[in-house]
Amino acid sequence: MNPLSMCSSSSSQSSSTKTWVVHGLVLGAAAAAAIGAHAYFFLRRSRKFRARVIGIIPARFASSRFEGKPLVEILGKPMIQRTYERAKLASMLDQVVVATDDNKIAECCRGFGADVIMTSESCRNGAERCSEALQKLTKKYDVVVNIQGDEPLIDPEIIDGIVKALQSAPDAVFSTAVTPLKPEDAFDPNRVKCVVDNLGYAIYFSRGLIPYNKSGKVNPDFPYMLHLGIQSYDAEFLKIYPDLQPTPLQLEEDLEQLKVLENGYKLKVIKVEHEAHGVDVPEDVEKIERYMREKNLS
Repeated sequence: MNPLSMCSSSSSQSSSTKTWVVHGLVLGAAAAAAIGAHAYFFLRRSRKFRARVIGIIPARFASSRFEGKPLVEILGKPMIQRTYERAKLASMLDQVVVATDDNKIAECCRGFGADVIMTSESCRNGAERCSEALQKLTKKYDVVVNIQGDEPLIDPEIIDGIVKALQSAPDAVFSTAVTPLKPEDAFDPNRVKCVVDNLGYAIYFSRGLIPYNKSGKVNPDFPYMLHLGIQSYDAEFLKIYPDLQPTPLQLEEDLEQLKVLENGYKLKVIKVEHEAHGVDVPEDVEKIERYMREKNLS
């Protein structure tokens, strides 16, 4: 039996009440989340730990910064198609699907051969959309890779790397990647920064420059890190993620990773060399097309 699993609600409970079993104790979702970092999942002896892996690309049409972003064309292909094709090259993924609440996106994705899972409009972020999609799948998976659809040049080796990192860190429920931050991106709030401890676990994520020194200027000798838009989760943790209450730091920075950290869970981070080309605003499309032409990328 999983040390952490959901129980059926009794007839006296409301239909929205959920309880969880943690090491044999029946707890409410909040209590289970609170102790989760210190009493998490046992290794499954019967098979390789976290062996079954799915990649999910969450996509929504509505966006305050760039409406319809997944469908914008980059050198003749919808951006989400480019992301999907890159993800399919990763050797650690058993399946890749798109999770969306928009029929236009779903139709586009089915047109180039992607499997699509329709999700609700109420999902507040990519992690919640991945969680809902995971629970609609007929197959069972141990690891879910959240591949942001606005990273059309994501390196498949980075996808493989964060999966391996999570498989090798049973005390972590989440893994992600960082790369050196360019000085010109230091104060760009769309470029999320990360600081990591000596054991490779995340300390904090921020839209501001971290660490921030007394001079208020970028230190050219400090190895600032940029967070890449890709992360993997233990599937059992992802199922309870939506039940964790929003946290102050998460709300202030608008970063879903902070809700994980604030609830005491551990995030494993790998450092990679990657030329990041995320598309956050319409102006980024021209930049990425220019880069692709320079590098002869079709």
